[in-house]
Amino acid sequence: MLQQIKRLGTDTAIYGIGTIAGRFLNFILVPFYTNVLLPAEYGIVAYLYSLIAFTNILYWYGMEAAYFRFATDTGPPDAAGAGGTGTVTPSGTFFSTPFISMIGTSLLFSLSLFAFRGMISSWIGVPPEKDVLIAYTAGILFLDAVVVIPFAFLRLARMAKMFAWVKFLGILTNVLLNIVLLLKYRTGVEGIFISGLIASAVTLLMLLPVIAGEFRPRFDGKMLRAMLRFCLPTVPAGLALMALQVVDRPILRALTDDATVGIYQANYRLGIFMMIAVSVYDYAWRPFFFSQASKPDAQKMFARVMTYVVLALSVVFFVFTFFLPDLIRLQIGGHHFIHPKYWEGLGIVPVVMMGYLFLGISTNLSAGIYIRKKTRYLPMINMTGAAANVALNFLLIPEFGIAGAAWATLLAYVSMTVVLYFVVDRVYPVEYEKDRLWKIFDVAALILVAYHFLPLESAWALPAKLLLFLLYPLALYSLGVFRVGEIAAVKALFRPRGN
Repeated sequence: MLQQIKRLGTDTAIYGIGTIAGRFLNFILVPFYTNVLLPAEYGIVAYLYSLIAFTNILYWYGMEAAYFRFATDTGPPDAAGAGGTGTVTPSGTFFSTPFISMIGTSLLFSLSLFAFRGMISSWIGVPPEKDVLIAYTAGILFLDAVVVIPFAFLRLARMAKMFAWVKFLGILTNVLLNIVLLLKYRTGVEGIFISGLIASAVTLLMLLPVIAGEFRPRFDGKMLRAMLRFCLPTVPAGLALMALQVVDRPILRALTDDATVGIYQANYRLGIFMMIAVSVYDYAWRPFFFSQASKPDAQKMFARVMTYVVLALSVVFFVFTFFLPDLIRLQIGGHHFIHPKYWEGLGIVPVVMMGYLFLGISTNLSAGIYIRKKTRYLPMINMTGAAANVALNFLLIPEFGIAGAAWATLLAYVSMTVVLYFVVDRVYPVEYEKDRLWKIFDVAALILVAYHFLPLESAWALPAKLLLFLLYPLALYSLGVFRVGEIAAVKALFRPRGN
């Protein structure tokens, strides 16, 4: 079992290096935007990109998941798969049909957005003189949809290094263009969208060798219909999940103003470190659980992975909850990392990261839904979280402002996770290591309570936070969360050969 988990960890590390490097570059844009844009301008960017996130779901219509499912069902095992890993190498047939489908639909959608950009900008509350942003958005959505299947191929074929490099270079292009266009040419908000459009085009160019190698001039209508039967039920679920993640921005904008949305967005983005951890895990987890599902010990393995994931995410949570505020307030060259006009939102960062932690738990739980092909449950599960998020945002924002929006999102993630657990327990029951998981949560809660009562403005704050951080693993070890035999086995996996 540990060999398979090591493989998941290796893939996660490779995806992680590329994603962390890329997201860190992208994260640089947060302090950059806070120092060159007014909160109201940043609020407009956050609002439009939240709408793009929704629209992406319609452009992709779950085809990535269908590609994974059908390619692993029918693709021939590669050399590693013959040795028992269950990895598959998808053939060109399974690549070309969904790829052609996505090109056709995304082109139709984007041409429609471009043709009706004036009406759309008026409908969503964008000033008429800014309707060019809708045109840029149409291009970004088209290009991002075209690369979905090529990226899925890289993941399924375990070409993690190439996946990571392409992602990294695309983000690097976006960051550099933002800096040049906003600082040198003073393009403002428009420059952000031009940067995104060019970066998406560069990403597609880098994936052309993959497309040329896998594409075949054939289209299987029967296969597409089967794929659509699998993936279309996931679209409402995807929309609901996206609502769970970004619906707070449009609601916050409706109840407050663009400046408040800008402050919220800047601080919400500081939770990127937890989001990165969950994202890189998801990149490796989905192809991993598909390839391991037929193994006799698969459910036991998935339970062990859940324990490790919760433990790892809790460590990430404490690192950035304890020490990120100190970094934010640093002043270098006369500039703060985050401009002081955005500091009033720092209190939402731990809440945001806790929400991502529950998203990581949901990511692990969702394996059973896909393995049993019970995707019809996903809309109900995700809509539960989305409905809770919408209701709680309208309830909490008028009273608590941006803190209310953050807590609404966290509580929505928790509700979705609880519903998902009970559904999966019926269709694909897994005996999770509940004793270890409860110990992790209990100790984490005690550490958080202690942190809450620290005098954070005193000279002893940093040593006290370091002490609390060290107490966390020590307390878990004393409670038996770390098992001696398990630690020895993990060490053996990574011990150099010959030792």
